[in-house]
Amino acid sequence: MKTGLQAIVTLLVVALIGLYLSAFTVDQRDYALVLQFGEVRYQVDKPGLHFKVPLIQNVRYFDRRILTLDSQEPELVITSEKKNVLVDSYVKWRIVDPRLYYISVNGEESRAATRLFQTINDGLRAEFGKRTVQAVVSGERDKIMQEMRAKASKDAKNIGVEVLDVRMKRVELPPEVSNSVYTRMESERKQFANELRSTGTANAEKTRADADLESARTVAEAYRQAQIIKGKGDAEAAAIYARAFKPNPEFYAFYRSLEAYRNTFKSKQDVMVMEPNSDFFKYLKNTK
Repeated sequence: MKTGLQAIVTLLVVALIGLYLSAFTVDQRDYALVLQFGEVRYQVDKPGLHFKVPLIQNVRYFDRRILTLDSQEPELVITSEKKNVLVDSYVKWRIVDPRLYYISVNGEESRAATRLFQTINDGLRAEFGKRTVQAVVSGERDKIMQEMRAKASKDAKNIGVEVLDVRMKRVELPPEVSNSVYTRMESERKQFANELRSTGTANAEKTRADADLESARTVAEAYRQAQIIKGKGDAEAAAIYARAFKPNPEFYAFYRSLEAYRNTFKSKQDVMVMEPNSDFFKYLKNTK
């Protein structure tokens, strides 16, 4: 009785161990391949609990999510103008046929990435070799990416992979070429700035000269008008004086002499040398 119980327990333990070794789970983010001596027996796509033959079969898991292949360094490619440009790109891809993926690249992501990188690199060189730098940088980037994606997808199907997108992050000239371009652009900008500065200086001088000429004309015209007004005033004053002193010319002459005396002897430091019988002293000598 005791021996039978031990046998049952032993069988139960062996069964549990066998069940443990044969059971495996598949995550919804993965594919699973059941291999027997390195050969694919079947593929598991549905997530959940599954079983295999223990010790004979083993399971390989493959990521079914979208993966990114990003180039570590920009690739140097040549355009149709024989000019070098640096291209930095990345690829979005995923595994769609795990069985073919395992057979083609032994299920190694690094080998698949190398295969895709070579395809993308060849496509870059082919597409850039048909276009100029201007076409690559501006107008035809979308077209280049579409053609590269189509070519990469066709090649990727051979290894059980689907290429979803190919993008160029940046396209630029090599540093030594960029430096020469920037230097030339800086020189051109400086030349243009100097031309604008010279033109501005010339326009400023012309404006200043026109303003000075207009100012001189305005002052001259104002002086002319002032002289005309002054002349008219003096003439009108003389006419008034003439009408005022016309009834008594002798008094007018006397008044004018007094004005002359006052203006002449205004300062004590003035010295005047004249003959005593000069008409200037007419009213000083004749007091009658």
